[in-house]
Amino acid sequence: MTEFVLGLRLLLGSGKGSRVRFLLMVAGSAIGVCCLAAVLAIPGVLAAQDARKAAREPDCSNGLGSCLSGQGAGLALTRVAPYDSDTLTRIFVAQGSKPIAPPPGLRVLPSPGEVFVSPRLHQQLRVDPGLSKLFPGREAGLISARGLAYPDELYAYIGVRRDEIKNGGHLTAFGQKRTDFPTVEPSTLDILRFTLAGIVLLPLAVFLSVCARLSAAARARRLAALRLLGLSRKGLQRVNAAETVVAAMLGAGVGLGGYWAANQVVSRIGLPGFTWYPSDGSLPYTAVLVCLVGCPALAWCVSRSGAKKAADNPLAVRRSAEEKPPRLWGLLPLVPGLGIVVGYCVAGATGHAPRDTGLSSILMPVAVVLVGAGLVLTLPVLSRLLARSLARSTSSLTLGLAMRRNEVEPSGTLRVATGLVLLVYAASLTQGVLIELDQVSKNTAPVQAYSIELLPHLSEEKQRAVADVPGVRSHVIKTMSWTDSDTPEPVPSVQAVIGSCGQLRAMASVLEGCVEGRPARLLVPVQTYDESSRPGARFPFRLVDRAGRHKTLTVEVPQRTVRYQDDAAVPAVSTGAVLIPPSLLPGGFRPEFGTLQLLSDSTPHVVRSVLEGIAAVDPTLEVETEGVDIAALRQISVIKTLLGVGMVLGLVIGVAAYLVAATDRAMERKPQVTALSLLGARRRTLRAVQVAQVVLPLAVGLLLAVVTGKAAESSYLVTGGGSIFWDGDGVPLLVASAVGAVVVAALGALPLIGRRIDPELIRRD
Repeated sequence: MTEFVLGLRLLLGSGKGSRVRFLLMVAGSAIGVCCLAAVLAIPGVLAAQDARKAAREPDCSNGLGSCLSGQGAGLALTRVAPYDSDTLTRIFVAQGSKPIAPPPGLRVLPSPGEVFVSPRLHQQLRVDPGLSKLFPGREAGLISARGLAYPDELYAYIGVRRDEIKNGGHLTAFGQKRTDFPTVEPSTLDILRFTLAGIVLLPLAVFLSVCARLSAAARARRLAALRLLGLSRKGLQRVNAAETVVAAMLGAGVGLGGYWAANQVVSRIGLPGFTWYPSDGSLPYTAVLVCLVGCPALAWCVSRSGAKKAADNPLAVRRSAEEKPPRLWGLLPLVPGLGIVVGYCVAGATGHAPRDTGLSSILMPVAVVLVGAGLVLTLPVLSRLLARSLARSTSSLTLGLAMRRNEVEPSGTLRVATGLVLLVYAASLTQGVLIELDQVSKNTAPVQAYSIELLPHLSEEKQRAVADVPGVRSHVIKTMSWTDSDTPEPVPSVQAVIGSCGQLRAMASVLEGCVEGRPARLLVPVQTYDESSRPGARFPFRLVDRAGRHKTLTVEVPQRTVRYQDDAAVPAVSTGAVLIPPSLLPGGFRPEFGTLQLLSDSTPHVVRSVLEGIAAVDPTLEVETEGVDIAALRQISVIKTLLGVGMVLGLVIGVAAYLVAATDRAMERKPQVTALSLLGARRRTLRAVQVAQVVLPLAVGLLLAVVTGKAAESSYLVTGGGSIFWDGDGVPLLVASAVGAVVVAALGALPLIGRRIDPELIRRD
């Protein structure tokens, strides 16, 4: 305890410079802890949203009817549809004779004709009147916050009669153990954790270490003097830890307070694509403990390492002996990390992309961490090699002075350049994650396809009404030939497309060989031909009329072929399918089972108009939007927003690390700068020296970060199982980021050479 008090007294009595450094350490620790708290709060926010989703879900509304009803049970039907880039959820509820407790957020269940909507949906209905077609009935109230996953959710409960719900599930209660529609799927959440660890936590650990090592040279000389006066090794470590631990503890408290204030403000404003309630962002006790204990513990470990040299060889520290050159062991993490990354890149380039996601999910994060740590530990080695080479070959005084300083003190580059280097490296990784996410859940085709089951949901009148919805280009009916389920041997079947040449022509970008009123085989170039569809083969198709009478139509696969191709993400018809003109069907009959296939433009307002038109015909119809993963739309939006938050935090950490380290380094170098000024060096020369000392090693580190980051991004895409492995479009962005970091570093180095010369600095030194 005596050594700890001694360390605090030395801090308070060491002049204004030491107190400024202490405040820098507190501010740096506060920024770091605030960023750490933001990252640790994300799982809690997602878990709170999923808990509210699970608490409100009807127990058997999946439409499968798999739950035993019991006498007097109600009915429920869940319908999820896309609305722009968001998800619109509707719960149709029909009450039974037994009372059912209302879900969270409602006081009573809606009666037939009543609709309860979320606050954002209430506002959206005023802006978009056509949206009301999806909600038959009058608005009876709003859903409170207890029943919503997030403030701007589009959610509604619709009361209907029992006969209006077709194929609904039995409703006995609300609430399940887990939600069927999590905010972020567990596999995607693993990707988010992996990315945030790379773009936030790794730079954060380096930043906190930099803050704990501020004024390292001055403190080392002070500690060496205490060691020479007889202080023990452990006592010396306690004295050094006093300043860093107290600064880290104060910074942790300030950082947690800053996060609380930021959560209150940002949660009420919201982020693009992601909102939450302030209570969701509250840190759990374990996260608070990590911040309050982890930051001081890291400062303690760093301070022990910083006091080692003064404890082992105090005379060398007091006499400013030349530092030992950095050892090559810093390359150890980089070599295996790059080995894994390059191995995956080679596997992708040779067409042997790995499919063992279990092994890749372990190796890939390990490789990313090893490469990131290798970049940090390799910078001093590269800086010294570059400095020695340039100092020997250059005839420029400015470059010679800069390189000799970097050769003598290569660790200075580590403190100044590390934050910016890791920022560029993390930016490449984030880009790879965004590329992988963009390969799913989004329809990039110019047209949008829709599928609706025919029976028992869609009567003949509704079928005609749906086909006439404004925005629909054309429609066809797809069905399969009938097979007897009691036959022991498997019987081949074939798909049939019921439609005219005019209907197909309105859907297709290429249609060749179609003759109106003549059956044909359809050939789609991008698909594998169905071998069951051989010319001359005969297949029965079951038909039904309004009265429920059945008839069998036997169709022979014709010799004639029609080449078909459309612009949908998934072609509307299958190759080998038999085109049956509607005129060949008996009057009043249509397929007993099948789907109605619609096609429209894929622009958001057209898709929205088509879905609203279908809902106007029957709001309970289930419409599948081909090529669009509705459940993933919200997830992608959330992930992109959180990755954006991570990039902003990484940017804050990187810039803060540079500013703190560069300011501290300039304060440490004031005696050397003063000596050079008294020897006649011009201020312009000294500024050029300062810029060269920072920019040249930083440029080398950034070049290495771009190369390794691009390789890590490509290997990540190779292990992701997508279709894109190499993204050349992202290289200019990375290079621009690296150039911007160099410019920021150069501009930040210019003001560090002041106009005033203080000879007292040399006397004290």
